[in-house]
Amino acid sequence: MNKEKEFLSGNEAVAAAVALARPEVIAVYPITPQTTIVEKLAEWVANGKIQTQYLNMESEHSALSAVMGASAMGVRTFTSTSSQGLLYMSECLHYAAGGRFPIVMVNANRAVALPWSIFGDQRDSISQLESGWIQLYAENAQEALDLTLQSFAIAEHPEVMLPVMLNVDGFSLTHTYEPVHVPLAEKVNQFLPPYAPTFRMDLEHPLSLGFSAGPRDNTAFKIKQHRAQLNAEKVLEQVDRKYGEIIGRSYGGAVESYYTEDAERTIVTLGSISGLVRDVVDTLRAAGEKVGLLRLRSLRPFPAARIREALAATSRIGVLEKNVSAGYEGTVATHVRGALQTLQGRQPQVRSFTGGLSGRDISAKDIREIYADLQSDTQSTENEVHWVDPGVIYES
Repeated sequence: MNKEKEFLSGNEAVAAAVALARPEVIAVYPITPQTTIVEKLAEWVANGKIQTQYLNMESEHSALSAVMGASAMGVRTFTSTSSQGLLYMSECLHYAAGGRFPIVMVNANRAVALPWSIFGDQRDSISQLESGWIQLYAENAQEALDLTLQSFAIAEHPEVMLPVMLNVDGFSLTHTYEPVHVPLAEKVNQFLPPYAPTFRMDLEHPLSLGFSAGPRDNTAFKIKQHRAQLNAEKVLEQVDRKYGEIIGRSYGGAVESYYTEDAERTIVTLGSISGLVRDVVDTLRAAGEKVGLLRLRSLRPFPAARIREALAATSRIGVLEKNVSAGYEGTVATHVRGALQTLQGRQPQVRSFTGGLSGRDISAKDIREIYADLQSDTQSTENEVHWVDPGVIYES
């Protein structure tokens, strides 16, 4: 685990990062496609490569409950899940955020039923945006490793103290192998020292955790939780810079702008599809077309100011996401549209594109067609969804 470079899947990269982070409690329940994360961690615990309390639980609800209890005792914790498992955790998600437990959880993005599917899209995590968790999205295995380590630093920061959900696209990232730079343990220890909790259950210094509150006090706690989310955007940038200084890689914080400074048309993405869009941008740029890419690394906190800054020169924007809010449009598109409403003097056109549901392939041809669609003068209605390669539609 101290090699400088290894050939790893996204899940194995996450497991390597968790081992380097040295959590004292890991609670798990296997569900495809995140299972190989916890299998690898179980192997390392069994052969003594990592020292942690490893708990096999009877459900996802129990797994998150267990790490909440451990976090309340003031120790670093980790769990992972996917799809239906994340939805089964939904009650505990709100408990964890409201309790300000700095848990790190990796969610392997996967479609939710019905129809039943084991393949990947992002409807599971996006459905939980209001749970109070920080939500980050990785593009590749290297970033999955790096963001896992950064997630611990963000969650445990005294100005944040919120759980972090790092999302990695099921199969297209979790099970795809690539060369990954694994940082040395001594460098990770410098970046991520042992967790020193501000508050924890302690018989010598008793306090109350997980209590009830009436309307007046409840509102006060929710205001503090909201402010912590806002703080997290600044902390995310600080942690990323520190990681770059110590480890040698950084990602620019909450967003990545690629040729947006003069782009006439820009696609907004999150997750693993961003790499393909970047390749298409390079091809179209070489042909003289002014196109760009804006990748969102964070949906919570939502980097509205960074988005406005990045898209200040762009008049036509397509938001490509593996999600749809049935009856309206893509959830990310709604967020981007809202962020751009305060642009001075103009209102850029925003179109909602949904593709890749249940693992359906999105090709370079599809990306080129999105850019071509953005070039057209056809006006989209506010709740119109442009389906990417929808396939056969069965009329009732």
